[in-house]
Amino acid sequence: MIPTAEEAPVPGLDPVAARRWARLRRDTSPWLHEEVARRMMERLQWFRDPPASWLHWEPVLGGLEAHRQLVERLPEAQAHVWLEDQGALERLGLEPARRGWARLLWMRQGKGLALGNADTTVAMVWANMALHHVAHPQTLLRQWHRQVEVGGFLMFSCLGPDSLAELRAVYAREGWPAPAHSFTDMHDWGDMLVHGGFAEPVMDMERITLTYSSAAAMLEELRGLGRNLNTERAPGSRSRGWRQRLEQSIERYGARAEDGRLRLSFEITYGHAFKAQPRPARGDSQSVSVDDMRAMLRSRKP
Repeated sequence: MIPTAEEAPVPGLDPVAARRWARLRRDTSPWLHEEVARRMMERLQWFRDPPASWLHWEPVLGGLEAHRQLVERLPEAQAHVWLEDQGALERLGLEPARRGWARLLWMRQGKGLALGNADTTVAMVWANMALHHVAHPQTLLRQWHRQVEVGGFLMFSCLGPDSLAELRAVYAREGWPAPAHSFTDMHDWGDMLVHGGFAEPVMDMERITLTYSSAAAMLEELRGLGRNLNTERAPGSRSRGWRQRLEQSIERYGARAEDGRLRLSFEITYGHAFKAQPRPARGDSQSVSVDDMRAMLRSRKP
């Protein structure tokens, strides 16, 4: 995915760090991502016809269990996957598997599973919890638009700007740079979808609040969800002493639920949009039959 010259990175997001995160080796899916995928899957009932083919963008990050459920829900559809980490193919069972569960997860009877590429076109692109880590999202949206067939659609989810509010407050109190870059508002995603060629974008959001027994448990889960891609983050690796100070600050200043557990909220943005028939350029001629013209005139209200 090569960004166009006119698209600058998302403000405050380090594109090199974002690329490194995208290519990071991972074998399991975060619990939160699986939960968001389950909720996004409920939105498939809004579509009259199930897609005949689909592309799962980064399925390990997006949810391995969600992939299995989508395969079961769309048994006749051709499934494709897009993986930045090509080494994941063998580890996850696309090559002859050494782990039975991986083969059961990724291989199935019938149409099987294909590795997608930039030329793959499908009826649905499924991208769960990926966009907020992309430095050049408009470039990616244009790529997805090329990969969706006319009449097909994109479904995605990502973090919204109110995510990690409690942790951001701790960092601000200590005078530290924010623990993450600023996430994009859902209305801006809607505008970018239209700019990228999609039609009829529908956006909504919800808030998921998790609680933790300790700051250490919170930080351990956050490490599986992502990395601090903020351009103002401290350079280099942090010491063990820094980690202890961070945990102490979270324990002291972090927001807590009624039961005393540490609280952390995530704003989840959901969106879907269609790929419509291309409109003729201004000046292009169109042919309309006499019968069609008569029908259009009769249908007009006086």
